[in-house]
Amino acid sequence: MSVLLRAVALVAILVFGLFAGLPAQATETGSRVLDSAPTFNGGVYAIAQRGPVVYLGGAFTTATYRGRTYPRLRLAALDARTGALLSWAPEADGTVRALVSTDDSIFVAGDFHAVGGHDRDSLAQLSPGSSAVLPFKHTLAGTAYTLASGNGRLYLGGSFTDVDGHPRTRLAAFSLRTGELDDRWRPRADDAVHTLVAYGGQVFAGGGFHTIDEVRGTLRLAVMHGKTGEVNEDFLPKAPAEVRSIAVDKAGVYAATAGVGGRAIAYSFKGKMRWQRVFDGDAAAIATLGGLTYVGGHFDSACLTAKNGAHGACVDGSQPRYKLAAVTASGELAPWAPQGNGIIGVRALSVNEDTGILVAGGDFTTINGLDRRRLAIF
Repeated sequence: MSVLLRAVALVAILVFGLFAGLPAQATETGSRVLDSAPTFNGGVYAIAQRGPVVYLGGAFTTATYRGRTYPRLRLAALDARTGALLSWAPEADGTVRALVSTDDSIFVAGDFHAVGGHDRDSLAQLSPGSSAVLPFKHTLAGTAYTLASGNGRLYLGGSFTDVDGHPRTRLAAFSLRTGELDDRWRPRADDAVHTLVAYGGQVFAGGGFHTIDEVRGTLRLAVMHGKTGEVNEDFLPKAPAEVRSIAVDKAGVYAATAGVGGRAIAYSFKGKMRWQRVFDGDAAAIATLGGLTYVGGHFDSACLTAKNGAHGACVDGSQPRYKLAAVTASGELAPWAPQGNGIIGVRALSVNEDTGILVAGGDFTTINGLDRRRLAIF
């Protein structure tokens, strides 16, 4: 190992709260990647954390751990502390695009028609401690892209138009207690919903839509009441491009956008822009932890100003940020800069506030030059 790599590793160990025994939010997440975690033969598109367990969904069909390859048909789980691949392995017959953990379940959504040998049309409820498929069952006319939970409900977003024969225009909710489709929560988006976050009694939605419930100003990013579905017209930020991912914390709302060059944008809860960072490729994932905002995507550079040109190229200078970056609370680039690879790069980010762990999934095959096929744990 070179002197430089030794120095990077030492710094990472010092700042990595989980392994240094520091409080989870004492420092930014380290750049050191857990090298004992499994790798996957296909993309990781969805991540959910539940205590020390990380649940994964995607397009993969096998996982490799400690030199052995195991069947994992689009669903898998691992121990984030050790990287150990766990026995949890329900089998989905199509791509898993979304995961969310609730008090007693793991809900999954995607392109599948069966999970664990049971007929499940795009939605399934799984036991977090075993591979059991639970009774929750619905039919969907269209595609499911995202899940969120809160306010006693499971929220679903996508490009569907019908749930169980009932009109639901790209948004729907289900009771977490009974599993039934919610008759009351019925906002309508005029185009695809790619991301949902439930926070503080509200549900934030992002995607390619122009309006929700025909409310002017709900372009690509909007917030609805968690129980009634009513659009909050105090939050009308009008995102500049398709929103791929959202994060929310006590300071406000964060959006990762596509477009000609991607952006990470921070908004207040009144919809006012607080800061933005521009990249030379799509920003596909965003997460916040300890005052830092982590961004993943297809980019190779972070622009020094908000200007970019043809094909998203930075025009006023840039700093290298290969598929991953971090931004401070004031909108400045943080030094955190692990190097991913690939064209698509990072598709999903997930943080665990209790452990300080950040998990990245996507189509990359290396991080910092090390073999980290489609999964990295920081």
